[in-house]
Amino acid sequence: MKILGIIPARYESSRFPGKVLADIKGKSMVQRVYEQASKCKNLDKVVIATDNNQVIQHVTSFGGEAVLTDASHASGTDRCFEALNLQSETYDYVVNIQGDEPFINPQQITELTNLLDGSIELATLIKKITTTDELFNLGEVKTVFNKDMEALYFSRHPIPYFRKAAELDWLQHQVYYKHIGIYGYRTDILERIANLPVSDLEEAESLEQLRWLENGLKIKLAMTDFESICIDTREDLEKVLATLNQ
Repeated sequence: MKILGIIPARYESSRFPGKVLADIKGKSMVQRVYEQASKCKNLDKVVIATDNNQVIQHVTSFGGEAVLTDASHASGTDRCFEALNLQSETYDYVVNIQGDEPFINPQQITELTNLLDGSIELATLIKKITTTDELFNLGEVKTVFNKDMEALYFSRHPIPYFRKAAELDWLQHQVYYKHIGIYGYRTDILERIANLPVSDLEEAESLEQLRWLENGLKIKLAMTDFESICIDTREDLEKVLATLNQ
């Protein structure tokens, strides 16, 4: 399988404009993501997809590869599809690597790409939830799946609802999983989902993967033990820098 790694790096982030260029101990966030992704031997190529010429120039300065994509894309998936179409070579799969996870472990990418055998339409990672705070954090997306490790649903609310115990005791009775936001798309499926209209469930939960499920697509899951550190705000960055300084 020939696999293209794409890092969507939108400059005009609503909560933290320019965050992809934020300095983290001498390297930009996007450079750190690029270098980590490039360590995955299963990726044939890694490219940054951005909406800003300043990011293009910065990526070129550290020897990376970047393409300029439309600023109006509603999601990283849409940006990945345009970036794929800008490539001179053809690929079997695209892996969408979040541009705001500067410490992504290359092994996470390997765990995902190991699933991509040609039959898999879509794939992503999940991790076991270990704390009640994490379980009830609406920023953490939860999932349930069938016996074949295919997603049944994703929600910001804890799922399943455990009827026989108080909420604070749920983890003692039920295993819960959160979604780790890295995606693998077979390229024909990426084209299909890029042209699907926003669905009712997607709009309700603000989760684009629900659009895929509503349209009958299968999302294969792999378990990871690696944590995901996402930087959404300046406060998140300050916390990360404080931890690094320690």
